[in-house]
Amino acid sequence: MSDTTLWAELLAYGTGIGLSPIHIAVLLLLLLGPNPIKRGGWFLATWVITTLLAATLLVTVGHSLLLDMSHGSHHRTGLDLLAGGALVAIGGRELIKSLTEGSEPPAWTKGIDRFLTMPLPLLLLLGSVGELISPDDIVLFAKSAGVVLSAQLPTWQEVVGLIAFTFGASLFLLTPFVAVVLGRDKVVPLLEKGKAVLFARGSLLVGGVSLGLGLYLGWQGVSGLTMI
Repeated sequence: MSDTTLWAELLAYGTGIGLSPIHIAVLLLLLLGPNPIKRGGWFLATWVITTLLAATLLVTVGHSLLLDMSHGSHHRTGLDLLAGGALVAIGGRELIKSLTEGSEPPAWTKGIDRFLTMPLPLLLLLGSVGELISPDDIVLFAKSAGVVLSAQLPTWQEVVGLIAFTFGASLFLLTPFVAVVLGRDKVVPLLEKGKAVLFARGSLLVGGVSLGLGLYLGWQGVSGLTMI
């Protein structure tokens, strides 16, 4: 695998994790509420730390288990097929949901304001747990760790790869936060519009990305079968 392909895959898988409608919506609501930089900053920092620690843990465990993640290996092929199938199923479900819901906001948007009334530590804890137990996130975390392991990189390059993955996973949260830090009054209309689009088209966006990644991983798994 070339360096370009490695970084592109890590950024793509990270982006798939970052497209979490609930987390993005909660952050937007925090940025539109009181103490936006403090509360939004803690929420963003928790997301970044959770993402980096989870990916690092999986890579560390992979090293200790001496997993062979080269293309065509049983471990790599099995993970590709499992991850591809899971993401295709999730993507198809989200796309069907977006079509059946029509113009109605997705079910997850109902009562989301309640998150903002929680004490900040509890909100941060729920945010971390929600990221770690999401089925599509679990698949993408595992696949990203597999990509790093398969490259057989020196330790410092593994660290760079995990940071690149974390950056990709945090981009959709980092962008509105930085915009608010630079000038909240100027971006409030954009935040409101972004929230409206997310509530209306969140399922379609997540479904499309999950389906695309799932088909790609499925193709990798099938091509790996021919090498076994």
